[in-house]
Amino acid sequence: MGKDLVIVESPTKAKTITRILGKSYEIVSSLGHIIDLPATKLAVDVGRGFLPQYQVIPGKEKVLKSIKQKAKKAAAVYLATDPDREGEAISWHIKEQLKDSKKKFLRVVFHEITPEAIKEAFSSPGDIDMNKVNSQQARRVLDRIVGYSLSPLLWKKIARGLSAGRVQSVALKFIAEREKEIKSFIPQDFYEIEAVFKGENGTFKAKLAKYKGKKAVFKDEKKAKSVLEKLKKQDFAIAGILQSSLKKNPPPPFTTSLLQQAAFHKFHFSSQRTMIVAQHLYEGVELDSGPVGLITYMRTDSYQIANKAKGSIKSFIKDKFGPDYVNRFDYKYKTKKGAQLAHEAIRPTQIKREPQGIKDYLGKDHYRLYELIWLRTLACFMPPAVYELRKISISSVDSEFRVESRKLIFDGFLKLGGPEQEEEEIKVKNKEKLELKEIKLIKHTTKPPPRFSDASLVKLLEEKGIGRPSTYAPTIQTLILRNYVRRQKGYFEPTELGMQVYNLLSDYFSNIIDDNFTAQMEEKLDWVEEGKIKWVKILEDFYPDFKKQIDDAATKIKKHVEYTDKKCPRCGRPLVIKWSRKGKFLSCSGYPECKYAETITTGIKCPKCKKGELVQRRNKRGQIFYGCSRFPKCRYTTRSLPT
Repeated sequence: MGKDLVIVESPTKAKTITRILGKSYEIVSSLGHIIDLPATKLAVDVGRGFLPQYQVIPGKEKVLKSIKQKAKKAAAVYLATDPDREGEAISWHIKEQLKDSKKKFLRVVFHEITPEAIKEAFSSPGDIDMNKVNSQQARRVLDRIVGYSLSPLLWKKIARGLSAGRVQSVALKFIAEREKEIKSFIPQDFYEIEAVFKGENGTFKAKLAKYKGKKAVFKDEKKAKSVLEKLKKQDFAIAGILQSSLKKNPPPPFTTSLLQQAAFHKFHFSSQRTMIVAQHLYEGVELDSGPVGLITYMRTDSYQIANKAKGSIKSFIKDKFGPDYVNRFDYKYKTKKGAQLAHEAIRPTQIKREPQGIKDYLGKDHYRLYELIWLRTLACFMPPAVYELRKISISSVDSEFRVESRKLIFDGFLKLGGPEQEEEEIKVKNKEKLELKEIKLIKHTTKPPPRFSDASLVKLLEEKGIGRPSTYAPTIQTLILRNYVRRQKGYFEPTELGMQVYNLLSDYFSNIIDDNFTAQMEEKLDWVEEGKIKWVKILEDFYPDFKKQIDDAATKIKKHVEYTDKKCPRCGRPLVIKWSRKGKFLSCSGYPECKYAETITTGIKCPKCKKGELVQRRNKRGQIFYGCSRFPKCRYTTRSLPT
């Protein structure tokens, strides 16, 4: 017999584990999934209990053949894919392909790729968790049925080649409905009054809070100016000073969602970029001592941190900053419904591995994300920052102005980021008379709700229970690749195509894009993982009503044809506007007899070649740019149209 065979899904992961386990094992990578539903057909036998018809993914035949050959020689086969539903499904598919070899199959699960974690996992292997496999299978079959049923209707109504999915359709709905809110928003002006007062120990600003007992926000400019003129003639004095302490707790440890949000706000990373970098940090980075995983598993919705890790983190804080900077009690975080409590939050595998000490081994993105995770983990075990808060009220016969000031008493977890900018203390005493030095009107205009960013969309998906940690980034990327949304300065704007798709889904499949319905479906998938229901039950409950909706919509949906004034240069028939995944184009209304088509241009001449016209295009990140219609003969591009 040969060595024991270990199968993982990533070459980087294989390299790191090889270094840890040594020569007694042969480690190979499956390069992700080997088995899946074929892309060209539904491949789900609805009449036979929703039986999925799996096949080897085209291009993966050599990978599978190599694994089978190595398995024949192995004493045992260890399945060491990721510790989530998808990883469990990959292991199960591989086992099903190898089961004729009659080998002993062992499932090993670990949440960090370190010598301690790997050796512990291999010392106590288990079996494949079929509840996890069935939960993933239910998701895959459900999404396949929804996508392959809706897509033909999109082809009929809009354009061939379009597709719709269960989770991404809800995300598209959020983006489209927000855009409608923005378009219909009517800005309103309102006014506030701000004053500068002088006391015995200097000047300070305050804002008018109440006038004649009512909230001092004015919709009418004339009324606001009238109040301002009256206040100029009044006397002011300190009416009260309320002093208290304020505690500011550190944010919770990173879940997948929180990491994506923080990376967007801090570095403007997309969700996909964050997850790619986090994957590298998890699977292993080459240090002097060899490759090692720097963070725990990055797809998680749990706030938990292992007791052993807690001890080392607290010891590190005590040694580095002193005992006063170790929080006496662990913070309590509200557990999200359906959270995978067997997982940990995202943390460094070794807290003593400071970012600065390994900076030379990391790329810029990897260093920044690792430092973000390292600092956040430390903060979770440090005490709150404590402020002295002073609320000061200034009054006249008709008015009450207010101002707050705070002073940092103890920095606590803020020590990690340096001291906050100190506010100048307002030194006044009760009933002290004040001189009005300046008073002015501040005009404000209400703003529409902002478009969603990676951070705000992921936050909403999590709050609504739509998708799971592994689905946030792929959902967003799918919307971009399908040209349903585009990024404009980091924020998502639905394309005209995306709005058409949303409108169709809204008209005929309101339940599919209903966030409550989708969240309930996610909860049922969790029940499958917990062994509470059979995976087929989800499909049996869902499919009959969905099939009826599909049949009804198919009879009602008619393709809309949009004619133009332009004539086909080949046959003279009118040109019509058609859609593809790349956007709109002009096509002969005589198609397929006449196959003439042309790009819709902006009408602006290319400034480089002077022959072509500029055409709107988009890159892989969904960002808009303009290029010459004569590409590739002319490769001129620009981010904005010439004025």
